[in-house]
Amino acid sequence: MVEFKPSVNPKPNPAASSDQAAPLHLASLNVAQFLAQLGAKSPSPGGGAVAAVTGATAAALARMVVSYSLGKKNLADHQSALQNADAALQRFEALMLGLGDEDAAAYALVNALQKLPETDPTRLADLPAAEAAALAVPRAVLGACCDLLRSIESLAPITNRHLRSDLAIAAVLAEAGAKSAWWNVRVNLTDRTPRADEIMTEALDLLADAAGRRKWIEERCER
Repeated sequence: MVEFKPSVNPKPNPAASSDQAAPLHLASLNVAQFLAQLGAKSPSPGGGAVAAVTGATAAALARMVVSYSLGKKNLADHQSALQNADAALQRFEALMLGLGDEDAAAYALVNALQKLPETDPTRLADLPAAEAAALAVPRAVLGACCDLLRSIESLAPITNRHLRSDLAIAAVLAEAGAKSAWWNVRVNLTDRTPRADEIMTEALDLLADAAGRRKWIEERCER
Protein backbone atom coordinates (compact mmCIF):
# COMPACT_ATOMS: atom_id res chain seq x y z
CA MET A 1 0.00 0.00 0.00
CA VAL A 2 1.44 3.35 -1.01
CA GLU A 3 1.35 5.95 1.74
CA PHE A 4 0.48 9.44 0.52
CA LYS A 5 2.35 11.98 2.61
CA PRO A 6 0.49 15.20 3.36
CA SER A 7 2.25 18.48 2.79
CA VAL A 8 3.38 20.52 5.75
CA ASN A 9 0.93 23.24 6.62
CA PRO A 10 2.31 26.75 6.84
CA LYS A 11 2.87 27.93 10.39
CA PRO A 12 -0.18 29.98 11.41
CA ASN A 13 0.46 33.65 11.93
CA PRO A 14 -0.97 34.75 15.30
CA ALA A 15 -2.54 37.81 13.69
CA ALA A 16 -4.40 35.61 11.25
CA SER A 17 -5.36 32.74 13.55
CA SER A 18 -6.45 34.41 16.76
CA ASP A 19 -10.03 33.29 16.19
CA GLN A 20 -9.19 29.75 15.12
CA ALA A 21 -10.44 26.82 17.15
CA ALA A 22 -8.02 24.54 18.96
CA PRO A 23 -6.31 21.98 16.70
CA LEU A 24 -8.44 18.97 15.85
CA HIS A 25 -7.28 15.54 17.03
CA LEU A 26 -9.67 13.07 15.44
CA ALA A 27 -8.09 10.05 17.10
CA SER A 28 -8.97 11.42 20.55
CA LEU A 29 -12.66 11.98 19.81
CA ASN A 30 -15.49 9.51 20.24
CA VAL A 31 -18.21 9.38 17.61
CA ALA A 32 -20.59 11.67 19.50
CA GLN A 33 -17.87 14.28 20.05
CA PHE A 34 -16.88 14.24 16.39
CA LEU A 35 -20.47 14.65 15.26
CA ALA A 36 -21.01 17.50 17.72
CA GLN A 37 -17.95 19.35 16.41
CA LEU A 38 -18.90 18.61 12.82
CA GLY A 39 -22.41 19.98 13.28
CA ALA A 40 -21.28 23.15 15.04
CA LYS A 41 -21.19 26.54 13.35
CA SER A 42 -17.43 26.57 12.76
CA PRO A 43 -15.26 26.28 9.64
CA SER A 44 -13.66 23.04 10.76
CA PRO A 45 -14.03 20.14 10.96
CA GLY A 46 -15.96 20.04 7.72
CA GLY A 47 -16.16 18.03 4.53
CA GLY A 48 -12.44 17.45 4.38
CA ALA A 49 -12.36 15.79 7.78
CA VAL A 50 -15.41 13.74 6.80
CA ALA A 51 -13.63 12.49 3.68
CA ALA A 52 -10.67 11.38 5.77
CA VAL A 53 -12.80 9.75 8.46
CA THR A 54 -14.79 7.93 5.77
CA GLY A 55 -11.56 6.56 4.34
CA ALA A 56 -10.38 5.52 7.80
CA THR A 57 -13.74 3.81 8.43
CA ALA A 58 -13.43 1.92 5.15
CA ALA A 59 -9.98 0.69 6.16
CA ALA A 60 -11.18 -0.37 9.60
CA LEU A 61 -14.07 -2.35 8.12
CA ALA A 62 -11.74 -4.04 5.65
CA ARG A 63 -9.46 -4.88 8.57
CA MET A 64 -12.39 -6.53 10.36
CA VAL A 65 -12.80 -8.78 7.33
CA VAL A 66 -9.10 -9.60 7.50
CA SER A 67 -9.37 -10.33 11.24
CA TYR A 68 -12.07 -12.91 10.54
CA SER A 69 -9.89 -14.45 7.83
CA LEU A 70 -6.69 -14.83 9.85
CA GLY A 71 -6.32 -18.33 11.26
CA LYS A 72 -8.91 -19.89 8.94
CA LYS A 73 -7.78 -23.32 7.77
CA ASN A 74 -9.33 -22.91 4.34
CA LEU A 75 -7.33 -19.70 3.88
CA ALA A 76 -4.02 -21.14 5.10
CA ASP A 77 -2.25 -20.32 1.83
CA HIS A 78 -3.10 -16.61 2.25
CA GLN A 79 -2.10 -16.01 5.87
CA SER A 80 1.07 -14.09 5.04
CA ALA A 81 -0.78 -11.80 2.65
CA LEU A 82 -3.53 -11.28 5.21
CA GLN A 83 -1.06 -10.36 7.95
CA ASN A 84 0.57 -7.82 5.62
CA ALA A 85 -2.84 -6.43 4.75
CA ASP A 86 -3.76 -6.08 8.42
CA ALA A 87 -0.63 -4.03 9.12
CA ALA A 88 -1.14 -1.90 6.01
CA LEU A 89 -4.76 -1.17 6.89
CA GLN A 90 -3.78 -0.07 10.38
CA ARG A 91 -1.25 2.34 8.87
CA PHE A 92 -3.90 3.61 6.52
CA GLU A 93 -6.30 4.36 9.38
CA ALA A 94 -3.63 6.39 11.16
CA LEU A 95 -2.68 8.19 7.96
CA MET A 96 -6.28 9.17 7.25
CA LEU A 97 -6.91 10.46 10.76
CA GLY A 98 -3.76 12.55 10.48
CA LEU A 99 -4.88 13.92 7.14
CA GLY A 100 -8.24 14.78 8.66
CA ASP A 101 -6.49 16.82 11.34
CA GLU A 102 -4.35 18.52 8.70
CA ASP A 103 -7.36 19.33 6.56
CA ALA A 104 -9.13 20.99 9.47
CA ALA A 105 -6.03 23.03 10.34
CA ALA A 106 -5.39 24.03 6.72
CA TYR A 107 -8.94 25.17 6.09
CA ALA A 108 -9.13 27.03 9.40
CA LEU A 109 -6.01 28.98 8.48
CA VAL A 110 -7.31 29.83 5.00
CA ASN A 111 -10.59 30.93 6.52
CA ALA A 112 -8.80 33.20 9.02
CA LEU A 113 -6.56 34.73 6.37
CA GLN A 114 -9.48 35.39 4.03
CA LYS A 115 -11.17 37.43 6.75
CA LEU A 116 -8.30 39.91 6.67
CA PRO A 117 -8.45 42.91 4.30
CA GLU A 118 -7.19 42.06 0.81
CA THR A 119 -4.26 44.44 1.22
CA ASP A 120 -3.22 43.15 4.64
CA PRO A 121 0.49 42.16 4.56
CA THR A 122 -0.16 38.94 6.49
CA ARG A 123 -2.85 37.86 4.04
CA LEU A 124 -0.68 38.69 1.04
CA ALA A 125 2.31 36.83 2.47
CA ASP A 126 0.63 33.73 3.89
CA LEU A 127 -2.50 33.03 1.85
CA PRO A 128 -0.81 31.38 -1.19
CA ALA A 129 0.96 28.81 0.99
CA ALA A 130 -2.19 28.25 3.06
CA GLU A 131 -4.25 27.66 -0.09
CA ALA A 132 -1.63 25.24 -1.39
CA ALA A 133 -1.79 23.26 1.86
CA ALA A 134 -5.61 23.23 1.77
CA LEU A 135 -5.43 21.72 -1.72
CA ALA A 136 -2.64 19.24 -1.01
CA VAL A 137 -4.46 17.45 1.80
CA PRO A 138 -7.61 16.40 -0.12
CA ARG A 139 -5.42 15.37 -3.04
CA ALA A 140 -3.60 13.05 -0.64
CA VAL A 141 -6.91 11.71 0.71
CA LEU A 142 -8.19 11.06 -2.82
CA GLY A 143 -5.05 9.20 -3.81
CA ALA A 144 -4.97 7.21 -0.59
CA CYS A 145 -8.62 6.13 -0.95
CA CYS A 146 -7.82 4.84 -4.43
CA ASP A 147 -4.86 2.99 -2.96
CA LEU A 148 -7.17 1.48 -0.34
CA LEU A 149 -9.52 0.26 -3.05
CA ARG A 150 -6.61 -1.53 -4.72
CA SER A 151 -5.90 -3.23 -1.40
CA ILE A 152 -9.54 -4.23 -0.98
CA GLU A 153 -9.48 -5.67 -4.50
CA SER A 154 -6.64 -7.96 -3.50
CA LEU A 155 -8.59 -9.08 -0.43
CA ALA A 156 -11.74 -10.11 -2.25
CA PRO A 157 -10.47 -13.55 -3.35
CA ILE A 158 -8.59 -14.42 -0.14
CA THR A 159 -10.88 -13.45 2.73
CA ASN A 160 -13.75 -15.05 4.62
CA ARG A 161 -16.65 -15.40 2.21
CA HIS A 162 -19.16 -14.89 5.03
CA LEU A 163 -18.02 -11.26 5.29
CA ARG A 164 -18.39 -10.38 1.62
CA SER A 165 -21.02 -7.77 2.40
CA ASP A 166 -18.64 -6.05 4.83
CA LEU A 167 -15.87 -6.01 2.24
CA ALA A 168 -18.26 -4.55 -0.32
CA ILE A 169 -19.33 -1.87 2.14
CA ALA A 170 -15.66 -1.07 2.78
CA ALA A 171 -15.25 -0.52 -0.96
CA VAL A 172 -18.35 1.69 -1.11
CA LEU A 173 -17.00 3.78 1.76
CA ALA A 174 -13.54 4.03 0.19
CA GLU A 175 -15.09 5.35 -3.01
CA ALA A 176 -17.22 7.76 -0.97
CA GLY A 177 -14.06 9.02 0.71
CA ALA A 178 -12.44 9.48 -2.69
CA LYS A 179 -15.43 11.34 -4.11
CA SER A 180 -15.69 13.52 -1.00
CA ALA A 181 -12.01 14.37 -1.29
CA TRP A 182 -12.49 15.21 -4.97
CA TRP A 183 -15.07 17.82 -4.05
CA ASN A 184 -12.53 19.41 -1.72
CA VAL A 185 -9.90 19.37 -4.45
CA ARG A 186 -12.40 21.05 -6.76
CA VAL A 187 -13.41 23.76 -4.31
CA ASN A 188 -9.81 24.56 -3.36
CA LEU A 189 -8.63 25.10 -6.92
CA THR A 190 -8.42 28.83 -7.66
CA ASP A 191 -7.31 31.06 -10.50
CA ARG A 192 -3.99 31.34 -8.69
CA THR A 193 -3.39 27.58 -8.48
CA PRO A 194 -0.37 26.47 -10.54
CA ARG A 195 -1.17 23.58 -12.92
CA ALA A 196 -4.87 23.76 -12.03
CA ASP A 197 -6.03 21.95 -15.19
CA GLU A 198 -3.48 19.20 -14.67
CA ILE A 199 -4.52 18.75 -11.06
CA MET A 200 -8.19 18.53 -11.99
CA THR A 201 -7.50 15.99 -14.73
CA GLU A 202 -5.50 13.89 -12.30
CA ALA A 203 -8.29 14.07 -9.73
CA LEU A 204 -10.96 13.07 -12.25
CA ASP A 205 -8.85 10.13 -13.39
CA LEU A 206 -8.48 8.96 -9.80
CA LEU A 207 -12.21 9.36 -9.25
CA ALA A 208 -12.98 7.22 -12.29
CA ASP A 209 -10.46 4.64 -11.12
CA ALA A 210 -12.12 4.52 -7.69
CA ALA A 211 -15.55 3.99 -9.22
CA GLY A 212 -14.29 1.18 -11.44
CA ARG A 213 -12.57 -0.64 -8.60
CA ARG A 214 -15.58 -0.27 -6.30
CA LYS A 215 -17.79 -1.76 -9.00
CA TRP A 216 -15.47 -4.72 -9.52
CA ILE A 217 -15.28 -5.40 -5.78
CA GLU A 218 -19.06 -5.31 -5.40
CA GLU A 219 -19.47 -7.68 -8.35
CA ARG A 220 -16.86 -10.02 -6.87
CA CYS A 221 -18.57 -9.96 -3.50
CA GLU A 222 -21.94 -10.85 -5.02
CA ARG A 223 -20.67 -14.24 -6.17
